Amino acid sequence: MAWIRALVDFILHIDRHLVELVGHYGLWTYGLLFLIVFLETGIVVTPFLPGDSLLFAAGAIAATGALDPFVLFVLLTVAAILGDSLNYAIGCRLGPRVFKEEYRFLNRKHLERTHAFYEKHGGKTIILARFVPIVRTFAPFVAGIGRMSYRRFLIFNVVGGVVWVGLFVYAGYFFGNLPWVKQNFTAVIMAIIFISVVPIGIEFLRTLREKWSTPPAA
Repeated sequence: MAWIRALVDFILHIDRHLVELVGHYGLWTYGLLFLIVFLETGIVVTPFLPGDSLLFAAGAIAATGALDPFVLFVLLTVAAILGDSLNYAIGCRLGPRVFKEEYRFLNRKHLERTHAFYEKHGGKTIILARFVPIVRTFAPFVAGIGRMSYRRFLIFNVVGGVVWVGLFVYAGYFFGNLPWVKQNFTAVIMAIIFISVVPIGIEFLRTLREKWSTPPAA
């Protein structure tokens, strides 16, 4: 599909597209970045939007002077925290029935995988999930379904948002414009994406191993 190809192109060449955005929209770029991060973390049907790679690329662009890294850090941290809060509220609203009823806008496999992740790691899932694509989008939703107290959720949410945004924005700011990184930016973005999904792969393989090693019920 055309939109999928366009999305893949945007993610893999995100540095070039961000430069174009800054050139066309100037300060409005902050608003566009805010919106993307907010939607990626806040709407359970948009886990495909770029997260880690977007933050890294934005930091790299900031190193050129086109954007302010501190403003990026503050705005995108707020976007990440508000996004998770919205996702939590949606999960609270829908409740446990999402596991019993069919919803066209929900990917049940992603939901069940995140639920298993949440069951294993508890509240700190909200922090850990920031660094795992897809799980990042579903974790606050599942926390809302499970009725985690909002005060406890908010603590994990704020800590996770600050660490996630700060790490990737400033990594991009300090390392994104090194000559080797600039010459191999697409490879770096792919490496970030790959490293981000490694925890999902490990968890999947562990689940398979446990399933295979469990003897069938008599």
